[in-house]
Parts: sequence; C-alpha cells; structure tokens
Amino acid sequence: MLGVIGFGISKIEAEKSPEVKGKISINNNIKINAVEKTDLFLGKNKQEGLKFSFEYVSTYDPKAGKIILIGNLVAVDDKEKVEEIVSGWKKNKKLSAEVLAHVLNSILNKCNIQAIILSREIGLPSPVQLPKVQINK
Repeated sequence: MLGVIGFGISKIEAEKSPEVKGKISINNNIKINAVEKTDLFLGKNKQEGLKFSFEYVSTYDPKAGKIILIGNLVAVDDKEKVEEIVSGWKKNKKLSAEVLAHVLNSILNKCNIQAIILSREIGLPSPVQLPKVQINK
C-alpha cells in the first residue's frame, strides 16, 4: 500500500480582483504534472520512493481571484509497485484508480487547509464549503 511520507509546497500564488461583485463561483482543480522515482534514505537503508509533482488551483469566477499551490508529495511502496506506477505514468501519463485516489486525497487534505487560510487573508470566500450547524425546531 502506498504510504505518504512527505509533502511540500514550493510555490504559493493568491490574487483577488479589486472589483469583486455579485455571485462568485469557485472551481477547484488538481493536476498531477509528473511522477518520478526518488531515492529515500531511511537511516542507512536506501529505498525507492515516488515523487508526485502537483498543481492545485482554486479559480473564482467571474475573474474574482485565483489561488495556486504547486508542490510535491513523496510516497513509498514496494519496489515492484514503484516500477509499475512509474512505467504506467511514462507510458500514458495515467495512474491506476487506487493510486490516483490515494494521492489526490492526500494532496486535498493539505491544500484545502492552505487554500482556506489564503482565501481568508486576501478576502475571498473559502474555496471549500465548510460545515454549518442547523437546528431543527
């Protein structure tokens, strides 16, 4: 099973249009840009891992703003699985449904929080619908 051991954001961009009026629609998107093998050293032991380069984008329309997070997620798995994932990516730029779901959920867990903080700082609505308490009478 793929195990996430590292996550890092290398670029953060957040902008807001000065004239934000009316109803704003928010579209969130994640794109995996690259998948490559990386050597990981756990103590004196070397293990092959995977580095997934990603781009997370929240777009506020009509042209109200944008939040972009670019970074990497590092994961480990057994050697055969690492080879299978990398060769599949090189062949057709695709990941299996199981690997893709795990990677995207891990990225979303980190990026959604960062995007909520950034949206608050620049005065845009949260890109993620937050839960609300409703009281029944």
